[in-house]
Amino acid sequence: MPFAEASLIAFLRRHAAQGADVTVGIGHDAAVVRSPSGDGLVLKSDQTIEDVHFTRGEAPWELFGRKAIARVLSDLGAVGARPIACLCSLALPDDIDEEAARAVLRGVLSLADGVPTSLVGGDLARSPRGVCIDVSALGFLDGRAPMLRFGARPGDALVVTGPLGRSRDGHHLRFTPRWREGVALAGSGRVRACIDLSDGLGRDIHHLAAASDVGARLDGRRLPRRRGADGAPATIAQALHDGEDFELLFATAPADVPHLRALPALAGVELTEVGTCTPATDGVVLVREDGAVEPLPPGGYQHRFGG
Repeated sequence: MPFAEASLIAFLRRHAAQGADVTVGIGHDAAVVRSPSGDGLVLKSDQTIEDVHFTRGEAPWELFGRKAIARVLSDLGAVGARPIACLCSLALPDDIDEEAARAVLRGVLSLADGVPTSLVGGDLARSPRGVCIDVSALGFLDGRAPMLRFGARPGDALVVTGPLGRSRDGHHLRFTPRWREGVALAGSGRVRACIDLSDGLGRDIHHLAAASDVGARLDGRRLPRRRGADGAPATIAQALHDGEDFELLFATAPADVPHLRALPALAGVELTEVGTCTPATDGVVLVREDGAVEPLPPGGYQHRFGG
């Protein structure tokens, strides 16, 4: 029988034990554990798989490796963690030569060195089909409280850190993860809930709303829409459902938006209010371009298995 990743995540949340030193477990953008000294340590891993997250030939191999670590750094940013170290496990099929494999690793190293975060190990293995790049990372909270998916309140503004949609037009391989912005937002103490937009705003807003027990009213007329190589902006549907935007969506009191815009780490970042949190009974709705309001079912991307 076919099944979706949400089913497995729900299974793990019911059955995975959470030790006394685990502050945040399954169900957020990254996990948070407590060191013996009480420091907050953030852990995250992501796989970047050929024919799922990239297609051979669409770009140089270096960009596939760069994407693999950038995805993890984006999740650390959603929690407010400063990247420290990462591991990279690389599975390679027989039709990949050594230069291509080195190029993938150069892509990982290029972003790791620029953050900076240290590549400290990993694993190499043979793959029966396709390249798989698995990156795990460690981040420090440095005394900041983590930003999580819960905590939003009715009346909060919903804000995104950049344009959405048309990610497959090169953006998904070249994006800059918002970890610096995430550290600044967490440090401000003014963000009530936050999520990394990897599956598309139309799906990720449901994750944040469910975790916070609120509804959401998104205004399609206010969505910042990315322009493609042809100069045309994304449609509202693309901005909601394309996925792999790797921007941050966060909830904050409306009065705090100007303060967040003034943070030095967000200079040059166009924070856009795209909606409002509402009571949970209102559900998640979209205001269309003509002003009509309609329910917004979960869209975006979800891995599916078994058929």
